[in-house]
Amino acid sequence: MKFRSVQAVVLTAFSFSVIAQTPKTVDLSIGMYRIQAEVAATQPARELGLMNRKSMPQQAGMLFVFEQPQTYCFWMKNTLLPLSIAFIDEAGQIVNLADMQPMNETSHCAAKPIRYALEMNQGWFKAKGIKAGATVKGVVPAAK
Repeated sequence: MKFRSVQAVVLTAFSFSVIAQTPKTVDLSIGMYRIQAEVAATQPARELGLMNRKSMPQQAGMLFVFEQPQTYCFWMKNTLLPLSIAFIDEAGQIVNLADMQPMNETSHCAAKPIRYALEMNQGWFKAKGIKAGATVKGVVPAAK
């Protein structure tokens, strides 16, 4: 009997551990394009970002959510994927875009204060004709 209760506690602890490690995702859209974005809303999650990943599905990305609007900068140290980034203001409007090279410490900064940043596979925004001024729907609920 004791074995079963210990087994149940261990299994429950393992289940909570797996749940805690499952990243929160949000469905975003830019015009007719849909994106499934992993949310990085804590300092540790933002620092880790997409580091050490070898691939990412085409319609997937990472949405960085910040507590306060500021002129944030990103770099690609320990990031293996070439990425494009959209810097997004509080209203969900893209302020500016940048292409970032893997394993590079060059800073890429928002042109004005932003609340969000969306990283996608490099060239994704350009291939879809998405430019500064486009609206990203779904970012505001992601902040909650």
